[in-house]
Amino acid sequence: MKQALTVSAVREAEAAALAATPDGALMDRAAAGLAVISARWLQARRGGVSGSSVAVLAGAGNNGGDALFAAARLGARGARVRVYALSESLHPLGAAAVLRSGGQIVNLAGLDPDSPVSVAAAEVVAAADLVLDGIVGIGGRGPLRPVAAELARAARGRVIAVDLPSGVDPDTGAVADVDACVAAEMTVTFGVLKTGLLLPPAARLAGLVSLVDIGLQPYLAGAPDALLMDLPTAGAAVPTPTASDDKYTRGVLGVVAGSEQYPGAGILCSGSARFGGVGMVRYAGGARASVVTRWPEVVPSSELPSAAGQAQAWVIGPGAGVDQVARDRLADAVALEVPIVVDADAITLIAGSAELRAALAARKAPTLLTPHEGEFARLGGDLSTPGGRLAAVRRLADELCSVILLKGAVTLVSGATGTAMVSASGPPDLATAGSGDVLAGLVGSMVAANAVADDGEMARVAAAAAYLHGVAGRLAAADGRPIVSEDVLNSVPAAIALARSGEVSG
Repeated sequence: MKQALTVSAVREAEAAALAATPDGALMDRAAAGLAVISARWLQARRGGVSGSSVAVLAGAGNNGGDALFAAARLGARGARVRVYALSESLHPLGAAAVLRSGGQIVNLAGLDPDSPVSVAAAEVVAAADLVLDGIVGIGGRGPLRPVAAELARAARGRVIAVDLPSGVDPDTGAVADVDACVAAEMTVTFGVLKTGLLLPPAARLAGLVSLVDIGLQPYLAGAPDALLMDLPTAGAAVPTPTASDDKYTRGVLGVVAGSEQYPGAGILCSGSARFGGVGMVRYAGGARASVVTRWPEVVPSSELPSAAGQAQAWVIGPGAGVDQVARDRLADAVALEVPIVVDADAITLIAGSAELRAALAARKAPTLLTPHEGEFARLGGDLSTPGGRLAAVRRLADELCSVILLKGAVTLVSGATGTAMVSASGPPDLATAGSGDVLAGLVGSMVAANAVADDGEMARVAAAAAYLHGVAGRLAAADGRPIVSEDVLNSVPAAIALARSGEVSG
């Protein structure tokens, strides 16, 4: 998994690395990596670097310097480079390198967007084969200034952002003004990922993120702010049976999902629960006939979870209803001293009950809640508060003494403290009814199979399940196929097999 750090941690690592390396070494490594990736980008789109047009949006400081030195390398290979200086203080050595390579520098600092020079610059940027965004780096905050914003709008679709898209917050991923930021097709970041690159909306604006090693790893101190889930790690989180295993030693998951009104939720949740590594799935929801008819290996019970038989974890809530019967089942599950996964209708019940919230907060065993944004708000979370999405998740996790899995195009999993986990494998096709039921069952199964014992392990396993769920969605939707949640369920075994093969091959 790749680490992501806050700006303060990145700066500490950079300072230590700068003190231990020759002057200019880090920038040279960054520019070399950026130039190589940019050259590949041009090769793929127009057949080569020579003769291509490259526009550079350059601000002051090291971020602009990285862009300038990379552009000079492209100019030396025959690219037509034009730099638009958005600051009076361009990196002097980088600017000199551009001029030596035959490039041009046009000063836009202090100009109005409607000035003839600015208008002409926007036209050139709009026609360029490649635009390098070196306006601001990790020290930047807030929206771009008017001229820079106009050039960013002209460049959309052909941009490689240098370290991060200008106009996004490097720690939170927040964007002060969507009309005054860069939307990149690719971001080339240096040394280590910045947390904001993993979080919406910056994750969308960053495009494909490529990490260039500039030698920071030996100087990274402390735990990362977040970890980006990957295929091998996700595959390793689904235990494989050994010769000494039986169905009980592999783990048992209990499921309370579905009802007379929503039997499909029970079918989808129980169906995916069979694949997450457990040896048996118990069912104690309100759609027993439908579930057992579809999945005869699932063991039904008409009792409350505490009396339904031993289980290493329970998942409760998908399509389970919000009536008194559903509330009694939830209260019973919350009282169990095993890990629980709380989803959908169970989240609605907790959001409306101070008694259930208190019982949840008093639990000793790990608890995972899996809200989408609307449910997150009903629980009292606020994604618009200062500090950004990750801080909001951590605050709610602290209030509920739980781990929160916030679903979305980028799934974020975190407890109140410690390293957050990020999963970004899911395609837009997963926005379909029942998809969350499939995820809940898979998460619960993997929690039970791994005998999760603490919040950190809960977050890791939950993020792995979210990643595999996303892979299943991609496999189901391959070749442009329209999909429904049952297609995602049917692709879960293939997703796990793919992840396991990726783990073996490295």
